[in-house]
Amino acid sequence: MTALEKTAADGVRALEWREDHLVLLDQRRLPGEESYLEARTPAEVADAIRDMVVRGAPAIGIAAAYGAVLAVAQALREAPEDWRAAAGRKLDELVRARPTAVNLHWAVARMREVLARCRDDPVAAMLAAARAVHEEDIAANRRMGELGAALIENNGAVLTHCNTGSLATGGYGTALGVIRSAWADRRIRQVYAAETRPWLQGSRLTAWELQRDGIPVTLLVDSAAAHLMRGGGVSWVIVGADRI
Repeated sequence: MTALEKTAADGVRALEWREDHLVLLDQRRLPGEESYLEARTPAEVADAIRDMVVRGAPAIGIAAAYGAVLAVAQALREAPEDWRAAAGRKLDELVRARPTAVNLHWAVARMREVLARCRDDPVAAMLAAARAVHEEDIAANRRMGELGAALIENNGAVLTHCNTGSLATGGYGTALGVIRSAWADRRIRQVYAAETRPWLQGSRLTAWELQRDGIPVTLLVDSAAAHLMRGGGVSWVIVGADRI
């Protein structure tokens, strides 16, 4: 099984490459509607990042890596005599989609290095590099989940905030990956997901994602978290952050 394949405890994917284009789960419509958008040009990937169709630092970086594949494919069609320069300009457009996103800049820089080395079949070379970015993220998340879950011992309840799961990453999740691993190892019995105002990533995304994977979750009003913790209802708080 490759890292990109889904499992029973990881059945959600924010984005997938299919044949010659990128498919994105439209997170703006969750949980009421599970719909997907197809991105066939780098401009469409940039729009998806800008409009929060795809969100979460790792997922944005992976989307940009696949967007770089589309940039090269489009440049080869439109400017075969100067396709490298044309592709480079399209990568600039991807970066401008979310100027503050760390993973976006990192992924595009990595893909630029591949672009500089491409000789025969550049689209295939770029796609292999984008898949590597995606696979490495999922593998890192699963390892992080194992290491984090090993620290949890009392089979209690955990609290999480925002969304750090498969929807925010290539798959499995960072902080939510720890929760997934802990649940699989029977180290926790309950998850509290704070609603996460004003965009409600916790109530719209985390609660939906955990329900999809059969992990017991209770939605918590943000302002009730301190009361729950004071009463001893939470043993661990597990969250994620772009920058520390």
